[in-house]
Amino acid sequence: MEFWRIADDKIKKAYEEGEFDNLPGFGKPLELDDDSGIPKNLRMAYRILKNAGYKSEEDNEIRKEIMTIEDLIKSSTNEEERELLVKDLNKKLLQYNALLSKRRIKTNSTVFKNYQNKIENRLL
Repeated sequence: MEFWRIADDKIKKAYEEGEFDNLPGFGKPLELDDDSGIPKNLRMAYRILKNAGYKSEEDNEIRKEIMTIEDLIKSSTNEEERELLVKDLNKKLLQYNALLSKRRIKTNSTVFKNYQNKIENRLL
């Protein structure tokens, strides 16, 4: 008998005997991560950071807000509305960077730091 059949038989037997009935989370939906907003080439890095404790719900909320504002900017035809959305986006980016900074996750990009300084100077 092949190994996979032995394993399959044991799993079926355990299921029939009710050994899986009282497991934690039985009958509840799985909590799957929604990583649809993360580019495919960055998903593994985000997963590693999350598993290492660098990802929180606050991070996710801010990222979702940033993506929503970016989508609104792309679809906006009103110049005044677009300017307000860009200001909101800049504030969210600063908020997100400050959150990462608290956790000592820093971006080494001088381009981002220069951009951040320009935004801070405009907002202050």
